[in-house]
Amino acid sequence: MNRPCRCCTIVAVLLSTCELDTGWSAERFHNLQVLHDTQKLELTAPLDVVMVRGISQFAEQEIESAEARRDQRWERVYTSPEAYSASVAKQRELLRTIIGAVDDRVDARMLFEVDPGTAQELSRLVAVPVTWTVLEGVTSEGLLVLPVDEPRAAAIVLPDCAWKPRQMVEQGQDGAGPVPLAAQLAAQGCLVLVPSLISRDHRFSGNPEIRMTNIPHREFVYRMAFEMGRHIIGYEVQKILAAIDYLKKQHASLPVAVCGAGEGGLLAMYAAAIDERIDACLVSGYFQERERLWQEPIDRNVWNLLKTFGDADIASLIAPRRLIIEACAVPEVDIPTQDRQQAPQVAAPGRIETAPLDSVRSEYARAAVHFDKLGYSDQVQLVVSQQGSGPAFSSEARDALTSSIGLSKGRSETEPEIALAITPDATAREKRQLDELVRFTQRLLHSSDKVRDKRWASADRSSVEGWSKSAAEFRAMVHEQMIGMLSQPNVPPNPRTRKVLETPTQVGYEVVLDVYPETVPPQSTNWEESPSVIAGGILLLPKDVKEGERRPVVVFQHGLEGTPMDTVTTDETSRAWQAYKGVSTQLVNRGFIVYAPQNPYRGEDAFRVIQRKSNPIGRSLFSYIIEQHRQTLRWLATLPWVDADRIAFYGLSYGGKTAVRVPPMLPPTKTISANSESQSADPGYCLSICSADYNEWIRKNVSNEDRYSYVFTREYEMYEWNMGHLAGYAELATLMAPRPFMVERGHNDGVAPDEWVAWEFAKVRRHYDQLGIGDRTEIEFFDGPHTIHGDGTFAFLQRHLNWPLNHQN
Repeated sequence: MNRPCRCCTIVAVLLSTCELDTGWSAERFHNLQVLHDTQKLELTAPLDVVMVRGISQFAEQEIESAEARRDQRWERVYTSPEAYSASVAKQRELLRTIIGAVDDRVDARMLFEVDPGTAQELSRLVAVPVTWTVLEGVTSEGLLVLPVDEPRAAAIVLPDCAWKPRQMVEQGQDGAGPVPLAAQLAAQGCLVLVPSLISRDHRFSGNPEIRMTNIPHREFVYRMAFEMGRHIIGYEVQKILAAIDYLKKQHASLPVAVCGAGEGGLLAMYAAAIDERIDACLVSGYFQERERLWQEPIDRNVWNLLKTFGDADIASLIAPRRLIIEACAVPEVDIPTQDRQQAPQVAAPGRIETAPLDSVRSEYARAAVHFDKLGYSDQVQLVVSQQGSGPAFSSEARDALTSSIGLSKGRSETEPEIALAITPDATAREKRQLDELVRFTQRLLHSSDKVRDKRWASADRSSVEGWSKSAAEFRAMVHEQMIGMLSQPNVPPNPRTRKVLETPTQVGYEVVLDVYPETVPPQSTNWEESPSVIAGGILLLPKDVKEGERRPVVVFQHGLEGTPMDTVTTDETSRAWQAYKGVSTQLVNRGFIVYAPQNPYRGEDAFRVIQRKSNPIGRSLFSYIIEQHRQTLRWLATLPWVDADRIAFYGLSYGGKTAVRVPPMLPPTKTISANSESQSADPGYCLSICSADYNEWIRKNVSNEDRYSYVFTREYEMYEWNMGHLAGYAELATLMAPRPFMVERGHNDGVAPDEWVAWEFAKVRRHYDQLGIGDRTEIEFFDGPHTIHGDGTFAFLQRHLNWPLNHQN
């Protein structure tokens, strides 16, 4: 949606003529309509709209590129099943890690609500409610369907998360509902376990003492788990593997199959890919090309998945064991965008539709190649249920499954009758299962600081020099594993500018820079619609700059849904003033050159979907923001009025979030010249100020006990993979050292309580003190809300940028 550019309502002057500069003169730079050594900026849509659209399209291109490069990440050996298994062991372990199935399972025990001997006594099929142990404090519940005689095989039947286990046992009235596969397998002599999956209902998502939400249960667990390096997918795969632990302990010789439809198909395939004890797998209604993963419900979002795995690659981890793919209909899901949701509008949008048959066939062909190269082409099979739109668990799919585990194909013309020993309360069961996963994840949160301490214990804090070497290693870890690293821009910034404001004390230019230009033939002649990454913002120049003078720069970063001009306006009746207090204008009036970048967190779902598109290829929104700032710093350093060694960062709210992620990743780098003097090779931020954001960030993202938590709000893009075990705000802030770092904090800021802020900052102060540079970090508390205070922070800037306190422009 095109919104009117805020510049139009705030700027003092907006000119369309172009005056190109051929030389520099401090006395006349503010008379230019286009900044010296730049081209005229032609921009019809708002900068933020163009930026967000370009990054979003660029991310889609990168998904396609990842698919093309995927084979390079494998070294499959097809000479024998044993050699093949060994050659893909690394990828098998990677899959386990990225779905968070990493915790040790407890000893497998199964609790029966009734005596399992009932089946033999009644000489009929019986479904018994059972509970089995999985992780510490986590169980799984479902139905165990007992055959009349000794079982000849075992199977785990996974319904879609919209179905109940009972629907796998009993046919609905008049044949409605899903095919009761569990009953049919049991009638053929199979011991069948049907787990209950967490659904996308939302009745228990929240905390009744704080807030209840419309977040689906699966997403509710996903949010908190993702931050801890865990996942709803991984938790439920662990439940499947724990069931196999039990089945193998009780019936070691039986062949084991897993089969599932929809969400159950996803879990069946992942479980079979990870665990080679599984002899056969039926995936119904899930398998297809996965490059549109970002459109599916967010609980399917898996960090870094698509770099290594499409569905065919996950299937290749099952080879040469039996795999049946069924193209069929599944329960469809439509979680609307937030502007179409009913209050409280907090669930992430997503859709599940029946997979197009062409997509299933195409991905199946890729998977079949690996079975063929192994010489086991008969072990993989595609079944099409009524042109791909028929019900899951068709007769052909069931026959393929039963024959693979040694059962006969013969079936009764009528559905077998099963006695339910007890009818479970499905709602109460769902709440128990959800609560267990929430509690398990909260325990991970409460112990995560110890995990981080152990991870960072090897850092050398004995001296500034020692820390600088250690920091480089930890900086790379955070950038690669948590934020996601892009290659650095390798093109000139190609600056385009236009004058947008002028006052008695300052001149402002809107700026656009290239970061990753379009790399494919354009679909449109209008560059504003191209899939490219740009950087942009407003450059404010004090009018009293003298010829030959180089001044410090303050890069001031706006918050969520903001624009650069929000930080410039001095209209005290505006909403922007309430948060920013015209901070960019205040700073330029103190003599600083100010650059106010546009960051791409504007447009609600339009920008949040960038996170969705980027996570599956190991990136995040900040992957792009870091490189935007890198290119911006390079350009600022070329300006004749800028001292490249004195470029500071100051950000509010989401800009404060930026302050602990971007400057720590962008330290100035030095090269040694022939005369052994250090010279700047790549400019970086010389200091960072985090305003209205610094707190116990991991707790804020994971806790379901605190009203400040994002588990209750619409900001579903906040979650960063495994941050809880990699780096909190204290660890990120230490990566600024030995550069100065400051926190600005209002007592009434609703981001978090003072106690969280002080606790997290104390670790930073200790770090700086131990390095002997305690005077380079500080925190200012003030009696106020979520806003700029501009007292201690201005003094901090002037002291560390070596700028006179009494300078007035």
